[in-house]
Amino acid sequence: MRLAVFDLDNTLLAGDSDYLWGRYLVEHGLVDGDTYARENERFYREYQAGTLDIHAYAAFALQALVDGDLDMLRALRARFVAERIAPIVAPGARALLERHRRDGDCLLITTATHRFVVEPIAELLGVEHLLATEPEIVDGRYTGRIAGIPNFQSGKVLRLRQWLADRPACTHMSCYSDSHNDIPLLELADRPVAVDPDPVLAALARARGWPVISLR
Repeated sequence: MRLAVFDLDNTLLAGDSDYLWGRYLVEHGLVDGDTYARENERFYREYQAGTLDIHAYAAFALQALVDGDLDMLRALRARFVAERIAPIVAPGARALLERHRRDGDCLLITTATHRFVVEPIAELLGVEHLLATEPEIVDGRYTGRIAGIPNFQSGKVLRLRQWLADRPACTHMSCYSDSHNDIPLLELADRPVAVDPDPVLAALARARGWPVISLR
């Protein structure tokens, strides 16, 4: 099996779906505006710096699912994807995905963002396989905690290895990401590609001779 692995936020998307979902909740009055916006900004800066505590962030980001009406939130999510996500699919993303499909590769999106937000985005992009951070659900309700290994930094490698264990042997893997948080994942690939990379990843890609591309 040939595998093409794609980060989502700021890679296939020209923006961050998790951050934008938080802003969308604020806009629709479902969370306290000033407090949520301030914390959302703080956690986003920590992610960019590589210092994010993923469990602390999950407790914050999942609170709307813990407290809210899930049917209403699912309807809001559909509007969010149409209004905020579809317009920021990176201009070159669909062509890249289609090229790998034509080559017969298996396509996989792997993202630190939790599944509630990203599942319909993977569907929008026509990518069947998705690894995301999994919110814990007990008795049909979200708890605000993460189930299993967070799909973040080295956790992306662990989750990918688990996913591959149940599938035909991977003979070649291409991997695309914008973020230094995904360096462990990129190092696993036969062909790591930096996509519109942050400064840390850009410097590493140059030093190691990795391809650097833009989908924007």
